[in-house]
Parts: sequence; structure tokens; C-alpha cells
Amino acid sequence: MRRKPAEGILRVGRILCVANQKGGVGKTTTASNLAAGLARAGMRTLLVDLDPQCNATTGFGATPAATHPLVLETPLCESVVETTVPGLSILPGSRSVRDVERIAAQARQGSAVLESHLSRGLGAWDYCLIDCPPSVGELTRTALAGSTEVLMPIQCEYFALEGLTQMIEVIRDVMQERPGRLSFSGIVLTMHDAALELTSEVEAEVRDFFGEIVFETVIPRDVAVSEAPSHAQSVIDYAPRSRGARAYTELCMEVRDCE
Repeated sequence: MRRKPAEGILRVGRILCVANQKGGVGKTTTASNLAAGLARAGMRTLLVDLDPQCNATTGFGATPAATHPLVLETPLCESVVETTVPGLSILPGSRSVRDVERIAAQARQGSAVLESHLSRGLGAWDYCLIDCPPSVGELTRTALAGSTEVLMPIQCEYFALEGLTQMIEVIRDVMQERPGRLSFSGIVLTMHDAALELTSEVEAEVRDFFGEIVFETVIPRDVAVSEAPSHAQSVIDYAPRSRGARAYTELCMEVRDCE
């Protein structure tokens, strides 16, 4: 369930796993813009790219790593890349199929690679956001095991709920394996178009089913959100007065108000 208000006190070292088994729901967009917004708010933030597509990496103008930092023996700080956003760092992803297989194999063997890396270097950041691949495979399970919270973007379409039960079951499994560590930060509705009756119906259905774990903020359809990565920027920096920038700023405030 959603965490309770922090009453003005930020607990250092929050690790948010941004995950959904369905592609095209705004997962990477949400991870990237939320990370940028938190950094702009003065929070030391790390964005970890665990998706082999590496869109979170290239979306800030960084180059994908030849070898994913999570399979190296060196400390994370040696692989971290600084962005043009003050306070925002990126752990670049890798497109190497071999690296993906190595991380997945280590996860299947019970080796908490991601958790081990993050726990050794977590003191350097207030927030860590992990952009997961669109699946419920070993990479996503590894990210969930190393996180303190999971945030799930859901597109405002009827297919949004398709397969969601499987994702929730995976989250529940990880929660049971590591009692007291992982919690549900919340669900955020993306690609919201208030002019469409379908959007209103889907939003009502999601809020009725999931209740208080759905964030009040919704992310609208906004061309500025789509354009920003091509300029190696978040929408907050690319078009600060746009509807998308305003929405992600409000989402940052909601996330910060939960401990």
C-alpha cells in the first residue's frame, strides 16, 4: 500500500522500481522525468537504466555502456555519469544480450547483485529510480528485490489492465520473500486525455479497483513530453510551462510527500 505522509522528514535512500510488464505505457518517460524533477527539487538522484533498450540513458544524452555496471566488480560510483541537470546522475544501461543474461542468471541463483551494489553506494543519493524492461522476467525481479518501493505507470486505455494480475503477483512474491523491505509506492495514470470519454472510464475503473494507491496526479498526453528526449532533456527542462512538465512536477511533490 502507499506509504504514509512523511510529515516533512525525508528518509534518505529511497529506491523506486518503475515497472510494468506492458510496453508503451510511459515507464521510461516517467522514471526519467520523475528523476529530473526530484533532482531539480534539491534531491541527489540516481537513475539506473536496467532496460536493454537504454532509452533512459540516451534520453539524457549519455552513451550506453559497453558492459553493464551491475556485472562489473567496480563500485557503482566509477560508472555513474553526470547529466546537465544539477544533482541527477545516471547509471547507463547496456544493450549487450550477454550482460542481460548474466544479471538474470545471477538473480536466478539467488545472488542479490543489484541490492548489493546499491547498498554499498546508496549513501551518495537521496533517491534512486530504476527503469525496468517491459516484462516480469528476472531483470524486473532483480530490480524489485533491490528496491524499497515500486511505482507502476498505467496507460489510460482498456488494455492497460491486461496482464496486470501477473505483475502484481510478482510484486507480492518479492514482498513475501523480503518482508518489510518492498512497499507499493503507487500507480500513476499516463497518456491521460480528459477530452476522451474512454480516458475517464479507464481512470474511474482503475481508481475504483486500486483505491488510495493511485496517485492523484495524472500525466497528460503532451507532445512536449515526446519531444524532450530528442533534445537530451526532461520535459521539465525542455518545456517547463507545458502540461507535461507541470504534471511531472506535481507527481514529484506527491512522491516526496510519501515516506
